Amino acid sequence: MSRAVPPPRPAPAEAPGPDLAALADLLAGPVVPAARGLLGGRLSAGGVTVRITEVEAYAGTAGDPASHAHRGRTPRNAVMFGPAGHAYVYFTYGMHWCVNVVTGPDGEASAVLLRAGEVVEGVDVARARRPAVRRDVDLARGPARLCAALGIDRAAYGSHLLGDGPVRLRPAVEPVPEAAVAAGPRVGVTGAHDVPWRFWVAGDPTVSAYRRHVPRAARR
Repeated sequence: MSRAVPPPRPAPAEAPGPDLAALADLLAGPVVPAARGLLGGRLSAGGVTVRITEVEAYAGTAGDPASHAHRGRTPRNAVMFGPAGHAYVYFTYGMHWCVNVVTGPDGEASAVLLRAGEVVEGVDVARARRPAVRRDVDLARGPARLCAALGIDRAAYGSHLLGDGPVRLRPAVEPVPEAAVAAGPRVGVTGAHDVPWRFWVAGDPTVSAYRRHVPRAARR
């Protein structure tokens, strides 16, 4: 029996500043523009801040078989159904956490997976969490590494990212120019694997390597 997932934490009562208001509007819209707009944004947790350099967009039940919400609401994916601006954190391969930013209108599931980032604050803290890493560019190069560097785990599920909670999302200090945004197929998904909904900062060394999903051969 699956364990019930706690409901999303309520948003803070105070009104956001203009930059946060613009970010909130972006996240409340369609998932693909939201994903592109998150490039260059800052995610902070556990004494570490990363500049987001790679993301993937996932729609909900409307024709995206790669989405965790493709078959409808479950205890695991409930937060994906809104409201926007909350964290969808999930466990994968029995060992890794991944964090997504919920987007879209309330009641319609979609989210942006944060795939990679550059550690811009708290490098020593991130290194302490990932002592085997030799290069700083590899500290958050990949969705599981990003969560490990930031210390993000199940406790962040449903948290409001635009408030002053333990995990905070902020707009880019310097927006990424449109010409510097590259797009391509998502990594390692079994369905809709050629949909070009992965976006990254072209040429950035923290972007993860692309690996297309290869189905395992059936055992005889």
